[in-house]
Order: sequence, then structure tokens, then C-alpha cells
Amino acid sequence: MKHQVSANKSLGQHFLRDQEVIFSITENFKDQADAIIEVGPGPAVLTPALASLNLPFHVIEKDDRFPELLAKYLPKDHIHLQDALEINYDEFIKATFPQAKSLWLVSNLPYNVGTPLSILFLRCPAIKYMSLMYQKEVGEKIYSFAQKQKNAANSLGTLVLTYFDVKLLIKVPPMAFEPPPKVDSVVLSFVRLENPAIAYEQLDSFEKFLRTLFAQNRKQMGNFLRSSFSPEKLQAAFSAIDVPLTARAETLTLEQVQELYKLLSVKE
Repeated sequence: MKHQVSANKSLGQHFLRDQEVIFSITENFKDQADAIIEVGPGPAVLTPALASLNLPFHVIEKDDRFPELLAKYLPKDHIHLQDALEINYDEFIKATFPQAKSLWLVSNLPYNVGTPLSILFLRCPAIKYMSLMYQKEVGEKIYSFAQKQKNAANSLGTLVLTYFDVKLLIKVPPMAFEPPPKVDSVVLSFVRLENPAIAYEQLDSFEKFLRTLFAQNRKQMGNFLRSSFSPEKLQAAFSAIDVPLTARAETLTLEQVQELYKLLSVKE
């Protein structure tokens, strides 16, 4: 499949062309969703199949070369020429999908903004399902921890898995794109948890805690956390989760990180 418009390197564009991958993504939540947002549709690779589902459907695209092409598949007022990083998704969804209960967000995420966009989507509880493309290295941080692999704990994986059930949908080689990137990719499938272990009101505090905890992922936690918490509080918290202060953050389970946050965030 040769695209009419060439990829813009400054926007991190790589256009998907592999039909198996396209099918996997566009089938992912077609039976559960009642509305769809596609972020970064580019030259309408996923758009035709998503539009054919006949659900309320809007797209968000930063590149002004594509609205005319996208207009072949959905009304012009459903095409939002905006930077996805600058959108308030709570307000956007209330305005565009006031009746949606099972909103599905689909995106072939540009590698250079994949993590910040993921966190923006995570912060919007109205987004129930997601199918997202990642650079393999970033995606592995999430699904390796989801699979409970040894020494896989990390900040992004912990944050995402606190609010979503995540599965690996499909692995994507470089030749699935035009132009081919220099790295492999993965598509992950997300279902939002109805009752997350950490309430959304605590998300900012939890994210800050994770940055502190995993900033020195391979050092003994007792050594660097003592600058933020008293020795007595640290000892009590680590005893409660049955983990020695000499352990490294990467060795923790998801439940241990969540419980450690709860114990250490209690004001003395």
C-alpha cells in the first residue's frame, strides 16, 4: 500500500501498511464499544474499517495534510485538527460523545509522544477501551510487568496497570510500516478497571511517588527513600508488605507498590 502523502519525520510518522495488523487493531473492541476516537489517523489507514462499524466516530489529527483524505470516511465536523497532547479529553468527550458508555480510543502512537499521550488517556475515566501502538521497548515496560515477569516493575507499567487490564494484542515488525522504523513495535489492548486500587483523586500523588520510587530502580530502596520518609515510617511500611529495605524497586509486585504508596502517603 503506497500512501499519497509522505511521512513527516518531525512528527514521528510511520504509516502502517500490514493488513494483518490493521485487522487486529480494528477488530479489537468492535463488539464492546459504543463510540470511537482515533488519535493520529494520518492517511486513513485504520479509519475506513473503524468508520464501517457505524458507531459515533471522531478523529484527532495534528497534520493539516490529512483532513481532506479523512473526509472520505467521516463528516468534516468529526475531524479535529488539533495537537492530541493539548486536548482536555474529559471536556472533549463530554462535548462529542455525551451518550457514550463504552468509548474506545485507537491510536498508532508516534514513538516520541507515546508515553505522555498514554498518561493523558489514562487520566480520562470516560475512555473504557484502548488499542495503542508502541515502540516495543516502551510497550514491554507495560506488558512484561502485566505478565508478572521477574524484575519488571517500573513507573509507567505500574501507573497503567493500576487503572487498566492490559494484554499484548500483536507484535509488529518494522516492515509493517512505511517508512520502516529502526525498531520493532507492539500493539497493546487496554480495558479500564472499574475499581482501581488507587482512586483517581490520588493519581497525581501516586504518579509523583512512582517517579521517586523508580528514579533509582536498581538501588536499595531504603537508601534513597530515607530522604523522603522517616526511618520509622519506612521500616513499618516495608515490614507490612514483607519486603526488606535492601530490596530494589524493580523487584516489587504491582500490589506491593500500591500498598507501599498507601502506607507511606498516610500523614503522620
